[in-house]
Amino acid sequence: MACPENMLFLIVLFISGVLACFGQRDLITTMPDRLDVLTGSCVQIPCSFDIPHQIKYTFNSTILTSGVWIKGNPYFGERPDRVIFNSSKLVNRYQGEITGNMSQKNCTTVFFNVTTNYTNKYFFRIESQPFRATDTEKSVNIVVSDLPSSPILPVSGEVKEGTPVSLNCFAVTPCPEHPPELTWTLPTQFTTENQLQENPDQTKSVLSTVTFTPSYLHHEKNITCTAVYPVGTSNKTAEHNMMLNVSFSPKDTSASISPADPVSVGSCVSLTCSSTANPPVTNFTWFKISEGKTTQVASGLSYTLNVTVDGEQYYCEGRNSHGCGKSNEVQLAIKGQEEPVNPKVFEIVGKTLGLIFLFSLIVFFAWRRRTSRLPSGFDMTDRSQGLVGMNSPVGTVCSNQATVSRGNQEPPLNNLDGL
Repeated sequence: MACPENMLFLIVLFISGVLACFGQRDLITTMPDRLDVLTGSCVQIPCSFDIPHQIKYTFNSTILTSGVWIKGNPYFGERPDRVIFNSSKLVNRYQGEITGNMSQKNCTTVFFNVTTNYTNKYFFRIESQPFRATDTEKSVNIVVSDLPSSPILPVSGEVKEGTPVSLNCFAVTPCPEHPPELTWTLPTQFTTENQLQENPDQTKSVLSTVTFTPSYLHHEKNITCTAVYPVGTSNKTAEHNMMLNVSFSPKDTSASISPADPVSVGSCVSLTCSSTANPPVTNFTWFKISEGKTTQVASGLSYTLNVTVDGEQYYCEGRNSHGCGKSNEVQLAIKGQEEPVNPKVFEIVGKTLGLIFLFSLIVFFAWRRRTSRLPSGFDMTDRSQGLVGMNSPVGTVCSNQATVSRGNQEPPLNNLDGL
């Protein structure tokens, strides 16, 4: 007669076989579909398991349960080398440990010093008395590479000028013991906050949030999120670049006139408006300034008109969903018409002529006062001649003296003798 232990074992096998025929699984594991790992680093496999209700009585959580990892194919009967780790053994092909509590159905496992030949699918198995089972329908695909995956930089919502915005950057963390460090490069001042978080599939990632206030000058500028992974004594780096798309009202709005030179009366000129905006300007409006009054005259990117009056000024406005921008003013000029003189010019000229006239009067009266004080009988001609005799060249003095003395001297003596 068979012993009770063998009978129980046969019953378990029979029930398992029957359930297998109906597509039932003896062991149901939960773990990620894929893990991207760095060469030389570690990898943590989040893992949990459950036993179908029909055969739960065969699993005793109080009994020590071993966790087994199988590489490539869950059927290892003829290929025992597929078993790369068994928690009940001290020596394994892969160096690792089960960090989860198996009695609580947590089979989370860490493998160390991962190499590229670790890349493969892995299945999990539990071994307990009297229960043993492998989940043949669920595996985790471990992909090992020399370079880390680029961080993820999603953008949700509108980035609007002048409104503070926060951007998130995620970096996968296959080895939570050595998480990556995330840094940002932005064309403006910013603040950051980093934290380690758990994803829905129980894997870990580092989340970095940057907060800044965008300007229209930041539109189409690059921002970069960089992840630095520590591996042994060195670091491995990956980054994600993204171009900012900033919404802003019209900027640098300007109006131009063609031709720019003065034209004849009745000539046709064209005014053109330009502006930078995101989204683009949807409506341009033209205004005329004449005799101090502003009037809306046209709509559209360009405005063509015939010149009739000299000196009229025009400007344009560009508008989008975020606001409007006003241009500079341009002035029409008619050929052959002189620009009116500023009244201030006449004021300056009048004041200048008045000062000159006043100065002339002062000089004149000073001269008259000086001449009125000369001694009687003193002739200005004699005074001038005396001065000339002292300071002028010799020839000139002699000539003047001859002219002056000819009428004043007495006749010579020889002429008296003849009288």
